[in-house]
Amino acid sequence: MAQITNVGILTSGGDAPGMNAAIRAVVRTALYHGLEAYGIRHGYQGMVNGDILKLETNDVSNIIQRGGTILKTSRSKEFMTAEGMKKAYDHLCRNKIDALVLIGGDGTFRGADEFFGKYAIPAIGIPGTIDKDLSGTDFTIGFDTAVNTAMEAIDKIRDTAEAHDRVFIIEVMGRDAGYIALNCGIAGGVEDILIPEEVTNIEDVLARIDHDERRKKNVHLIVVAEGDDFGGAKELYAVITERFPLLDVRTCILGHIQRGGSPTFADRVLASRLGHASINALLEGKTQLMAGIINNEIVFTPFSSVVKNAMSSDTDMKEIIRVLSY
Repeated sequence: MAQITNVGILTSGGDAPGMNAAIRAVVRTALYHGLEAYGIRHGYQGMVNGDILKLETNDVSNIIQRGGTILKTSRSKEFMTAEGMKKAYDHLCRNKIDALVLIGGDGTFRGADEFFGKYAIPAIGIPGTIDKDLSGTDFTIGFDTAVNTAMEAIDKIRDTAEAHDRVFIIEVMGRDAGYIALNCGIAGGVEDILIPEEVTNIEDVLARIDHDERRKKNVHLIVVAEGDDFGGAKELYAVITERFPLLDVRTCILGHIQRGGSPTFADRVLASRLGHASINALLEGKTQLMAGIINNEIVFTPFSSVVKNAMSSDTDMKEIIRVLSY
């Protein structure tokens, strides 16, 4: 592999708290090793459009605590065409970028696998997605912050639910995976958690509400992932209010609030470790790999093997929900 001199950095797909910390780590590690760093704005679309700027150490000062991404992000259909990929490659060549660090999720690495199959540019990926649904890593940048945001919202909702003796349905992100719902639900002490990985038995949900009503339990909180097979908060609300017309039922869809905010210490440290590791990996000749963390050790997984990873059945977690909500 030829010696690397100029590294491009981009963020792609959904934003996640901690992406800026990763950008900072990549840029400063590259500069430390005598490389030049270039930011590619708006993800793959920016690579297609040539939206590229040189980054110095001051450009990444005071961003470790910021949510979002200073490089912006997007999802690019044009990049997935042969013409779009050729444009992207030409812009990389014009800027003399000879290596890339890609921060994103499943779609980011699928696009990378196809692109680097055509164009031989060394690249390392960093998992940045609040869903924590990638193989090859125990944690993804943004997950810890998103779960804490959802948990804090549940705590606040519990206060008003208790004041009014209400049933609350709280919808969290998780189109394909229930990691956020399961973890914030257990941490928030909720009565029921509905996730995409399991078929929802609505009669069981209604029976638990009836059980709580009979024993005069004042608060009943349900967390549902947006991708649950039965539907989100609105669908649950319709069924519950039809069965229990006298109950005071409310819904709260947390939505994109889970993507924003200052990253937690866990996300800042994870982003810093993976950003540092990505440059070291490129200098060691590694390419087309995602840097992840398993058992607190840095590991690397080929882009072709990084796929969305559905949550496995965890009987211990389910037992916790059933017992502690009794």
